Amino acid sequence: MKATMNNIFSLHMGRVGVGLMLICATLSGCEKSDEPEQKDWDGTTTYYASGDEKPATTYYAPYTGFVGDPMPFFDQNTKSFKVLYLQEFRPNQATFHPYWGLETKDAANYSPLSQVLPTGSSAEQDAHLGTGCVVYSEAEHLYYIYYTGEREMPKAGEDVQVIMRATSPDFKTWTKDPLFRLRGVVDGYSAQDFRDPCIFFADDLWHMIISTRVGGKGNLVEYTSPNLKDWTHVGIFMPMMWDRFYECPDVFQMGNYWYLVYSELSGGKGKEWGRHVQYFKGHTLADLKACTAGDAGIWPDDHEGFLDSRGFYAGKTATNGTDRLIWGWCPTREGNNNTKTNPEGEPQWAGTLVAHRLIQHEDGSLTLGEVPGIKAKYNKTKEVKAMITTDSCTLYSRLGYQNHLSLTVECADKFGISFARGTDSKKWYTLVVNPEDGGAKRKINFEEEGPEGQGFIKAIDSYKFNKPADNIYHIDIYTDNSVVTMYINDCLAYTNRIYGVARNCWSVNNYGKAINVSDIQLKQY
Repeated sequence: MKATMNNIFSLHMGRVGVGLMLICATLSGCEKSDEPEQKDWDGTTTYYASGDEKPATTYYAPYTGFVGDPMPFFDQNTKSFKVLYLQEFRPNQATFHPYWGLETKDAANYSPLSQVLPTGSSAEQDAHLGTGCVVYSEAEHLYYIYYTGEREMPKAGEDVQVIMRATSPDFKTWTKDPLFRLRGVVDGYSAQDFRDPCIFFADDLWHMIISTRVGGKGNLVEYTSPNLKDWTHVGIFMPMMWDRFYECPDVFQMGNYWYLVYSELSGGKGKEWGRHVQYFKGHTLADLKACTAGDAGIWPDDHEGFLDSRGFYAGKTATNGTDRLIWGWCPTREGNNNTKTNPEGEPQWAGTLVAHRLIQHEDGSLTLGEVPGIKAKYNKTKEVKAMITTDSCTLYSRLGYQNHLSLTVECADKFGISFARGTDSKKWYTLVVNPEDGGAKRKINFEEEGPEGQGFIKAIDSYKFNKPADNIYHIDIYTDNSVVTMYINDCLAYTNRIYGVARNCWSVNNYGKAINVSDIQLKQY
């Protein structure tokens, strides 16, 4: 059932029903409850202080700890994705970030593999594990993990980071190779930053791309191998733009284009910190490498290749031959505070695993969209009730812990979708579709609205995208506990963490101009 699916609500100034005259325009202070938990979920609209369930299942988080940098790999032997990740504990042990793993066929339902690769001892090179990659040798029937090994307290002359490897015949029992070390200093690269290996196959060779520095400037460097055992230094694959550093590189071919997906670090004292997943593209590998030559900045689209917000990081991809998916992590927030985004530095490191699907457009540009398996998982239709309508918004009935909202909005100006909202709320959290660049563009701003809200929240807004020519926005929003993903017209993906979504009402808001809202559906599982 969907009570509002075929109705169109005209929400504009001056149209307030007679029965709504007793309702505050801000929806504040209308109802109060002394009960610690609302029992009448369908009939009440006051705010409920909900928490996350454990474990999270669609956007995966382990029962204990958090997900760090994911390393996805499609296993042709089992016809499933294996997603390794850096297991983060708070606090971590003396040695930390062992590889834990998951298996999935659809990026919607995961089977834990527990610990896959342990750390070394405090005295060993791999006391801490950093990001790596998995490949399979058909010739040897052997799986390889190439990973970053980082020393706890390096002595003079010792490398902080090197590339190491482990092998397995069955993806269950892994053996570290005590003799293999790929050391950047041997080839003139940094001993401090030499990490995040990415391996792909092209021109009858295996290619390994590593993030490092040359004379202080960030560079991706290249090694090649005919057999996944013996590696030859090639040189610089791509310099990194300006003062930026590209973490977690991922190079792959998709259709007629080659791509580099990377996670960018930039900024400094007094600057807002850049921290996004981005990409470059080229018809050939040579074209791809040329995108950053001499800090050229040959961007792949009109928004510098941004794929998501700062709510999605360390994204790497894998394909099953039909869809290429990307996994990254959505950070938690200190004190479960939705405004703790830390514009000047790192937010809380690690969080929840989030997957998107890569959409390749005719010109080779990429955006992110719904994962088919996740869409199929949310398969139980729930009724949506318009609880209250004022001149500024319509407040809808409560959501569950896992929700797929779809709706169509027609608007020539600005509108918003709010979560964690009740009729007694002094503040709530809104994804505002905001006009930019004189109205030609739009951007998602994250705002804390309401009488006690602080307004715009820095460092968690989206990239800019083109205003629809017909002013129509087809919107899909998925939530799993406090993780929220939003897709608009196959041109925008936006990930954020919003505590308090579950068990609370939500609203669609106008800001003084008419909007039409139609085809509202809610699905859960």
